[in-house]
Amino acid sequence: MPNRLIEIQGQGVPNLVVAQRVINKMSTAASRYIEDETGEAMVGLIVSGANTNGIPTLYVLDTIAPDESAVRHIHTFQQGDDHQDELIWWLQENWRVYRELRQHAGSDMLSEKWDVPLRYLGDWHKQPGYMIQPSQGDLRTAEDWIADDDNGMDFLLAPIVTLGHPATTLGQMTSANFVTVPADDGTCMRVDFWYLDTSGRGFLPISPTIYPDAQLPKLTAYPWHLVNQERFNTEVDAFERDGLFTSMILWNATDQPPLEVCFMLGRVGSDKVLILVTPWNFPEAAPSARIAPFISMSPDDDLYQIFETMWEKSEPVKDPADWTWMPERRLLDYIFALEDALGLRPAGDVPDTDDNDETGTVESEAPDTQDD
Repeated sequence: MPNRLIEIQGQGVPNLVVAQRVINKMSTAASRYIEDETGEAMVGLIVSGANTNGIPTLYVLDTIAPDESAVRHIHTFQQGDDHQDELIWWLQENWRVYRELRQHAGSDMLSEKWDVPLRYLGDWHKQPGYMIQPSQGDLRTAEDWIADDDNGMDFLLAPIVTLGHPATTLGQMTSANFVTVPADDGTCMRVDFWYLDTSGRGFLPISPTIYPDAQLPKLTAYPWHLVNQERFNTEVDAFERDGLFTSMILWNATDQPPLEVCFMLGRVGSDKVLILVTPWNFPEAAPSARIAPFISMSPDDDLYQIFETMWEKSEPVKDPADWTWMPERRLLDYIFALEDALGLRPAGDVPDTDDNDETGTVESEAPDTQDD
C-alpha cells in the first residue's frame, strides 16, 4: 500500500488557498465549452499546519486540461487521459528537482515552506444550470477513487463551475465556499468548492482564499513534446524511418530546471550512441548533442539507469562548423550533420532528407507557456 499524503480527515476540512491563475483558467475553459461538460485536474501542495493550529493547508497551484479527444460526460468528473497524466508527471519531476537543488546545493530557489511534494489534489468540472453541488454520480466516482489504495489519496477537492448567474444575486460572504467571476454578458461564473475524505461524511463545503499568483510558487512551463505533439511525432517518425533505435528520457542536462527532453539514438552495428538534448522550448531553442559508448540493454533493464551510465560516459559534441539551427529544420538533419562530422555514418549510406517535403523541413510551433 502506498504512503498516504497527509492524514487530514476527521479534522473538519483543511484550509484552502487557490492561485488566481487557477480561477482564470477555469473561466477560460468553462467559457470555451459553454454547451458541454468540461473539467480539469488540479495540482498543488499540502502544507502541514504548524502555523495554523494544526490544520493543514491545501494550495492549488495549477489546473491541467485533458487533450481535445477527451470525452466530456454529463454530471460527472472528467476522466483523465494519458496527456494529462504526462503533464502532471512533468510538473512533479521538475518540482522534485527544485527540491533536490534546495536540499543538496543550498539553493534559495524554493523556500522551506514549499519544500513538500507536488500532488494531484482533485478535479473541477462544469455542471449545467445552477447545479452548484456535486451530483450522486460525482460522489460515487470520488468515493471509488479514494477507496482505491493504488491512488494513495485520503481526500479529493471537487470544485463545481456553473455559468450564467445574475450578478445582483451573488453577494460574497466572508466564509462562503464559492467565488464568482464576472462575465462579459453581465452574468457571473460561480465556482463552489467541495471536499471529500474517508470519514464517510460525504462532500463538505470548503472555503477558498484566492491568492495573487506572485504570492505562490510558479510551476514549470510545459515542454515542447507535450505542447506540440504533432511536431514530436514527426521527429520520432523520421528517426524510425531512418533506422535509428530511439529512447526518450527527461533529464536535468543543464543542472537547472526545466528538465530537457533527451533522445538516445543508435544504429545497428555502431559502437557509439548520440544523445540529443532538446530544451523545453524546442524548436525555438536549438538542440545540442553528446556522444557516448554503446551499452547493450535487455528488455528488463532500467532505462534511466542505462541512460545515467551513458550520460556519465558521454562527451559534449560541438555543432559542425557549417551547421546553423533554424526552427523549421528537423532533428534528423542535425543528426546527419553530426554523423558526417564525427564519421559515424556507415559508408555508402546516403541520408534521405525528403521524408516530410521537398525541403526536408517541418512546420514550427513554439511551445505554449503556462498562464501567469
